[in-house]
Amino acid sequence: MYLAEFKLRFGSRKWYVRRIVEADSYEKAVEIAKKYAELMNRGEVKWELADVYGAERPLLIGEEELKKLE
Repeated sequence: MYLAEFKLRFGSRKWYVRRIVEADSYEKAVEIAKKYAELMNRGEVKWELADVYGAERPLLIGEEELKKLE
C-alpha cells in the first residue's frame, strides 16, 4: 500500500491532498498516481503529483503511532 501526496492549485491558492494507492510496487503506485492526477485535471483545480510513500497504516493515528513519536 502506498500514499500519494498531491499539490492542488486554484488561482493563487494551493493545498495538499493525500490518497491511498493500492499497488504491488512503488513504480506501479507512481504510475497510478500520475494517471489519477491527469484525470482529476479536468476541472479548474490543477492537480500535481508531489510524492508517493510506502505506508503500512496510512492516515491512521493510534497508540502505535504515538509511541513511535515519543
